[in-house]
Amino acid sequence: MKKFIGFVQKEFYHIFRDKRSLFILFGMPIAQILLFGFAISNEINNVDIAVLNKADDKNSIEIIENLQASKYFNVLEELQSEKEIEKAFQKGKIKAVVTFEKDFAKNLQRLQASKLQIITDATNPNIANTITNYINSILTKYSHISLKQNTSPELVGTESRMLFNPALESVYMFVPGVMTVILMLVSAMMTSISITREKEVGSMEILLVSPLKPITVIVGKVVPYIFLSIINATVIVLLSVFVFQMPIVGSLSWLALESILFIITSLSLGILISTLSSTQQTAMMISLMGLMLPTILLSGFIFPIESMPLPLQVISNIIPAKWFIIILKSIMLKGVGFGFFWKETLILLFMTFVFLSISIKKYKIRLA
Repeated sequence: MKKFIGFVQKEFYHIFRDKRSLFILFGMPIAQILLFGFAISNEINNVDIAVLNKADDKNSIEIIENLQASKYFNVLEELQSEKEIEKAFQKGKIKAVVTFEKDFAKNLQRLQASKLQIITDATNPNIANTITNYINSILTKYSHISLKQNTSPELVGTESRMLFNPALESVYMFVPGVMTVILMLVSAMMTSISITREKEVGSMEILLVSPLKPITVIVGKVVPYIFLSIINATVIVLLSVFVFQMPIVGSLSWLALESILFIITSLSLGILISTLSSTQQTAMMISLMGLMLPTILLSGFIFPIESMPLPLQVISNIIPAKWFIIILKSIMLKGVGFGFFWKETLILLFMTFVFLSISIKKYKIRLA
């Protein structure tokens, strides 16, 4: 036991002596969570739009006032003809134009199909689609208020409810994903260079002739990074709650336990990479290129897995991040218990066992 404790202390000395490692461990996670939280958003605010009001009646003016009063749009221009629409877009500031037909109010009062056209700049399709949805939402709300005062039969309306994220805050989607990406990359990257560092500085020969068993060496290298990764996870959760006001609906205990499990899974994957690499540079490149892109693209963090081709859906099942994101969203947003994510937990446990088993086997081969 004393030998194991001494080995763990040696690993801590290596980590705290290397300023670059400390920056990667603590500086990069904080920078990434702040960057994703503040800079990357699916929401729109203060988007400049223009209107072409051919009717210039009471209802069209009220709709324009509602658009201007919302926090989403700023009516920057009032166009006089359709010829000005293309020029307005070419200037680059206008992202949408709302066009009212003549006799708009008369058609609306008669409950006929009044024509209101929304023209958007689709150079960014996602933003164009979001702008259209926001304008339609404001129009629907206005229509419901107007129809309440009409004695004619009401039109069939729809009512929507958004569960778990009623305000449609994009940070609710990014925090679980960013937490997963950071823990995966930092944990795997730092452990992947641990054994290769020993080989490059020549201390691996000492380990090869030491009485330490392979499992002792591997666990001894993993323990310090488990401790440091837990600190990272705690900082991420605190930033999400106190900086981005993201509520955690579920159990903090389950959140902590599942986070520790994923950290161990990531560290075991990093140890596996380190046993297969001969230099620190190789280990780092494998960690970055082999883990970063699959974790971001195939985990469901940004793109829905259900929309991917079938081969990619199958490949996504071997990405640990996919299962951890499901667990995080279940706990943080839905507030469900272990009975709803026990399968994902077993999958992470199985992956951890496989990664550690292969690492120990590869280490034994090197001892032979």
